[in-house]
Amino acid sequence: MLTELRIRNFAIIESVTLPLAPGFNALTGETGAGKSIIVGALGLLIGERAASDLVRTGAERATVEGVFDVSGTPAVAMALDAHGIEHEGEVLVLKREVSAGAVRARAWVNGTPVTASVLGELGQLLVTVHGQHEAHALLDEDSQRAILDAFGDATAEATEVASAHAELQGARASLRDFERRRDDAATRADWLRHVAREIGDARLEEGEEARLEDEARRLTHAEELRALSGEIMDVLETGDEAVLARVGHLQRTLGALQKIDPSTARLQELYDAAYYALEELNRESQGYLASVEHDPARLAEVERRRDLVFRLVKKHGGTVALAVHAAREAQAELDLLDTASLDQRALEQRVTAAATALAESAARLSKKRGAAAKRLATAVDAQLPPLGMPDGRFAVELTPRTEPLAVGAESVEFRVALNLGHEARALARVASGGELARVMLALKTILARIDHVPTLIFDEVDAGIGGKTGLMVGDAMRRVADHHQVFAITHLPQIAARAHHHIVVSKGARGGVTTADITIAEGDARVREVARMLGGDAESSVSREHARELLAVASGAQGIAPEAIAEPVHSSSGALSEAAAPAKAQRPKRRV
Repeated sequence: MLTELRIRNFAIIESVTLPLAPGFNALTGETGAGKSIIVGALGLLIGERAASDLVRTGAERATVEGVFDVSGTPAVAMALDAHGIEHEGEVLVLKREVSAGAVRARAWVNGTPVTASVLGELGQLLVTVHGQHEAHALLDEDSQRAILDAFGDATAEATEVASAHAELQGARASLRDFERRRDDAATRADWLRHVAREIGDARLEEGEEARLEDEARRLTHAEELRALSGEIMDVLETGDEAVLARVGHLQRTLGALQKIDPSTARLQELYDAAYYALEELNRESQGYLASVEHDPARLAEVERRRDLVFRLVKKHGGTVALAVHAAREAQAELDLLDTASLDQRALEQRVTAAATALAESAARLSKKRGAAAKRLATAVDAQLPPLGMPDGRFAVELTPRTEPLAVGAESVEFRVALNLGHEARALARVASGGELARVMLALKTILARIDHVPTLIFDEVDAGIGGKTGLMVGDAMRRVADHHQVFAITHLPQIAARAHHHIVVSKGARGGVTTADITIAEGDARVREVARMLGGDAESSVSREHARELLAVASGAQGIAPEAIAEPVHSSSGALSEAAAPAKAQRPKRRV
């Protein structure tokens, strides 16, 4: 749960530390005091998009920091491990910073820099925000289906259906692709046979073009090459001034030199290396001369082969490798025709098996949804009267589809009849904004036990309701708080009175710039705030008595300590005395 929210230089807020407690927390204050700004800061903390205009006037940056108790939330630990973020104990600290004029914000988790997407991923595991218009998500079939599956413990079956549908779609796509390729191959069969035969008969080889080019060059210049290699041999061995003969005479001279001065042995080594190199050059020249022949017939044959290779390469891809690949592709398409009936049967069997698996998975899901629809309708029906809709009836209509889809074999629609004698109709066509909010609260109350997100934020979802209905909505939030930490921003005293922890926001000014105060409302301070919310004079004895009565009723329902509410002192005339009993000491205000 969220134990502390720290906000600095955000919108009109200069600096605030907002302590939160387990159970039901209420945040109240005059319109425009900054209640929704606090929710906006929390949204930024859990990954919502940042904007530089959120920074308070005159400040360089805005920061929001949240301290969470993550005991009992293994999903958070798994997410931290997946992203390589160190964590110890049961405390998790998220931080977000936005600089004035900056396009992007920075984020940290336990002091480790992270991206906004990582922050958002963790935020979804920690907090769910239900805004004033969030109840309209109930009008979306996807949301309704997700609620039903969550309630019916059918999420695993829904995932299985989606996977089975994907497998069927893949099998059908493979069959369609095979049929297309088979039909294309049948249409082009003559051409494919020609390509396969033409390239296959040519027996093209990798690197053949370069080899043919080299051989043609040697054959074309054979006489010149023989003359040049013969000249090398003449200089080295056969001529009057043959180098090898003359160099050979140096052997005796070097031997005599070394006898007199042994230090000249290095000269002998150099001589030996030079002599052997000249001999090797002579042998290689002889071999090369023997390999070069003037062969017009072979030259003509090489030129014919070059022309064939050039024509096939130009026709089928631009290189020998691509031409060979084209022949293989053509043969593969021809082979497809030969095995078409067998391959098609295999693919059709795969489609049939996938369709059967989808039908079976969808049937299991439909069975769970059918049972869950009845139980959810009964459960919501029981919640509607306490929320001010005594004649309300809720139903989940499952309409079978002609074929199972990724979402199942039926469409899901929430239907309600909120007035006696009326038929149940689609939620979107019947419910007002206030009624939608109450239906949402009914669902949240029911789903609270299976929802693993520890903190639920309700941002003025009490719009359009009042009076006794407000008391009922407050009681519903109280029931949700049995399983979650609830943080409600409200204008209704009936709801605020039912909170375990009451926080008040008030707006003021400092240095010509708007600021706000955060006060923990306890004792007489809470009485005054509830009196203000009731619409009367907060200092009026009548308003205070009404507020105390409301808090007293709430304390009986939710276990608020009696000493947390200042008892009224009546005069002999029955009016509330200005000298009320001493109230519990108030906590100091936190300047914003």
